[in-house]
Amino acid sequence: MAKRDYYEVLGLQKNASKDEIKKAYRKLAVQYHPDKNPGNKEAEEKFKEATEAYEVLGDEDKKAAYDQYGFAGVDGMNKGQDFSQFSQTFRGFEDIFGSDFSSIFDMFGMGNTSRRSSSSSVHRGANLRYDIELPFKDAIYGTKVEIQYAHNDVCTACKGSGASSGTGKKTCPTCHGAGQVRRSQGFFTMATTCPNCRGEGIIIEHPCKECGGSGVQKKRQKLAVTIPAGVENGKRVIVPKQGDAGANGSPPGDLYVFINIKPHEYFERYGNDLYCAVPISITQAALGAEIRITTLDGKTIKVKVPAGSQNNKLLRVREEGVPMGSYHGDLYIKLIIKVPEKLSKRSRELLEEISRIEGEEESPKPIPLSDLQD
Repeated sequence: MAKRDYYEVLGLQKNASKDEIKKAYRKLAVQYHPDKNPGNKEAEEKFKEATEAYEVLGDEDKKAAYDQYGFAGVDGMNKGQDFSQFSQTFRGFEDIFGSDFSSIFDMFGMGNTSRRSSSSSVHRGANLRYDIELPFKDAIYGTKVEIQYAHNDVCTACKGSGASSGTGKKTCPTCHGAGQVRRSQGFFTMATTCPNCRGEGIIIEHPCKECGGSGVQKKRQKLAVTIPAGVENGKRVIVPKQGDAGANGSPPGDLYVFINIKPHEYFERYGNDLYCAVPISITQAALGAEIRITTLDGKTIKVKVPAGSQNNKLLRVREEGVPMGSYHGDLYIKLIIKVPEKLSKRSRELLEEISRIEGEEESPKPIPLSDLQD
């Protein structure tokens, strides 16, 4: 099959700048890299094609030769490339991928071999999620809840090693403990997970019969979880090392307890403040009064209603809101003036007298909206 023009391969015009060449190659290299497209021959060929195109167009001398003579001008220029040339290419890729170079280079299988080898057999256990529904009061003041859930625990028979009693593990003969096998492809060294040990770097010749060599067993567990005071709806409490146990003795994951809070019949929360509404009579609103309020935690407090209070007026009670360490929010009480539906004869007479004294208008003027209380 005839080669495609290198500019066509990268989707560029012949007058493309150096930055445009880098950007186009970066996009194709990430898109078609074999590690991201395992078993996809078409993607592998496109990756090789893009790499070859960049190897020429990314080098000013090679690009000049290609622009003047085409493929004939660069044939043989990449034969027998020594390590110093590879190092220049390596630095060129660092220039292309910028601050993301290290992670992309690892994706290409060219990262630090010793680091991969030392961590290849460590697979931290999975984190688990548990959802609970809390009463409003418990979420405000904190509580302890007991939960029960299933998770992978360390196998009691092999104590997490995955090997039968009296046996052990040995270094994988295929990858020699690296967890990866490597092959060369152009100026890349391609690394793939070792098919023999599945990336562990070690193999178990005689797996534990209880856990099948995984080192973990499914178990149910009871756990007391402390819910801190003031926790908000949708938040989570993290219980370290109570998730799934890691395979082959690796560290366990964490347990994430997500909080759903039931609404309260009388109280609402906004930030660290609590709100409630209480009814008062017309006379209490007009003359003022001292009323008793039961707070969320069951205390009875006295609250003074100022004379001339209007409907929906908010009274503030300091430090009766949500506890947040040494600090407490406030409690806001909304006054709802309750108008009696039925009046006695004497009550009606008194109200009519008040109306005459106050000179109430039959055609009141509208009140500016800015004067209205929330």
